[in-house]
Amino acid sequence: MFSLTSSFRYFMYREPTDMRKSFDGLSGLVQGQLKRNPTSGEVFIFVNRRHNKVKLLRWEQGGFILYYKRLESGTFELPGFNNGAVSCQMSLTNLMLMIEGISIEKYKKKKRYFINNSV
Repeated sequence: MFSLTSSFRYFMYREPTDMRKSFDGLSGLVQGQLKRNPTSGEVFIFVNRRHNKVKLLRWEQGGFILYYKRLESGTFELPGFNNGAVSCQMSLTNLMLMIEGISIEKYKKKKRYFINNSV
């Protein structure tokens, strides 16, 4: 089934990616640049130089799945990367905010309290 959940780990590649790359080219970037296993079930995120196209690559049982979005106007706001980092790990929430055009810089998650009633 085609779905993304919070149980997956998401990694965004820092460098602009040629969007002509498909399954083999992107999985080559995962192995060569990110030093990760493309068949691990993790989700790998790639954005082009103009920040108006994004591809997500994920391995599911039996093969790769490629999600692709092209914006008709505007750009994706990318998360901050640590100096020298080739990638950054993202949460599903931050990925969805980025794809929907909601500013990640102004996004602030509020603290939630857990009450333990088992005492």
